Amino acid sequence: MSSLEAEPAPGGSVRFLGHRRAYWRLLVRGALLLMVTLGIYRFWLNTDVRRYLWANTEVAGETLEYTGTPLELLIGFLIAIAILIPIYLGFFLAALDLGTIGQMSGMIAFLALGVLGQYAVFRARRYRLTRTIYRGLRFYQSGSALLYALRASLWWILTGLTIGLAYPFQVASLERYKMRHTYYGDLAGRFDGSGLRLFLRGLPMWIAVVAPIAVTIGAFIEVVDWQALADAAAAGGDDVMGRIESTNPQIADVMVFAMLMGGASVTFAAVLYPVYQALMLRWWSSGLRFGDIVMTSKLRTAQVYGAYVRFVGYAILFSIVAAIVGGLALVAAGLLAGGEQTSIFGEVAATVILLGGYVILALGFSTVYRATVLLSLWQLGMESLQLSGLSALDQVKAAGRASSPIGEGLADALNTGGY
Repeated sequence: MSSLEAEPAPGGSVRFLGHRRAYWRLLVRGALLLMVTLGIYRFWLNTDVRRYLWANTEVAGETLEYTGTPLELLIGFLIAIAILIPIYLGFFLAALDLGTIGQMSGMIAFLALGVLGQYAVFRARRYRLTRTIYRGLRFYQSGSALLYALRASLWWILTGLTIGLAYPFQVASLERYKMRHTYYGDLAGRFDGSGLRLFLRGLPMWIAVVAPIAVTIGAFIEVVDWQALADAAAAGGDDVMGRIESTNPQIADVMVFAMLMGGASVTFAAVLYPVYQALMLRWWSSGLRFGDIVMTSKLRTAQVYGAYVRFVGYAILFSIVAAIVGGLALVAAGLLAGGEQTSIFGEVAATVILLGGYVILALGFSTVYRATVLLSLWQLGMESLQLSGLSALDQVKAAGRASSPIGEGLADALNTGGY
């Protein structure tokens, strides 16, 4: 991202004023402190990231302000852990039961935590909105987090049953619910995005990803002798696969075909993912409304691909450096052990290096992704916006109050949080 001069933004436009180098420094320092503090620093890092992004986002000549604090996030997380421990303990004790409850405990836990995760998503959004200030006025969110969680959970079930076809309608419905309860001061928000329009635009991508899998399933149904397969499996023994292949001579070819089709599906998904992200961000941004303020996004798909190309380049460079440094560290550990591969010191040193290398790789790739893809998506998403009806801002009055950080803590504990 090139440096930007502090010139007034054109009427109705949004600009990002940040510098990529400054953001890199923030993330690298945060990654180092995460290692030193065993992850506790993430509350400070998340706060620094939000303050940076908010403060460098200019809307019609005024920047946003983030007023959340790291201690709020830490306290919210600790309270969330105190809430979750009895829940996890209850599921664990239920799993010890040998009856119906024990057999169903896994499914019950999955469904319950899914609903709780959606509850946390809504509450975390409320927290972030009430910590966002623009022109001295606060954003805030009303509505029931429990109703949202139930609505979202039912939508996810329907989306699963339809193999993803219901997802565009799910997103549209949930965004309408969220924006219907979102306010800037006393200015009410709404969402006008069409689920049908998103469905039609995303359908070719869905077909490209799902079609290879559907063809594979069709091939299995057509070729495999299911009765012979069941008999061979029921017979048991040491040579089950041999009997299956003897009764189904074409199954080996179908397995190879399935692997090829699976690879094609994964490839299509990876190649089309930036297209999906651009489509979703453009559709979502163009559906946002606050009173008479209308937003329109002109985001181009090529820009999103550019962000991923940058990520791949930095990731390859980081991998090469990490491989060289890790190799040298292992050689040094071997030399310090006196060349005895079975020595306790050598084993301990190698284990420490491998564990440390895993942590460094995880933090490194996360840092690269956040500094390339996520930062670029934020910048591109903001700068592609055009706003009309901004005169409505002059009539807005203060409303709303700061909400509890418990929802943010729950989202963090359940790994459903975000910016």
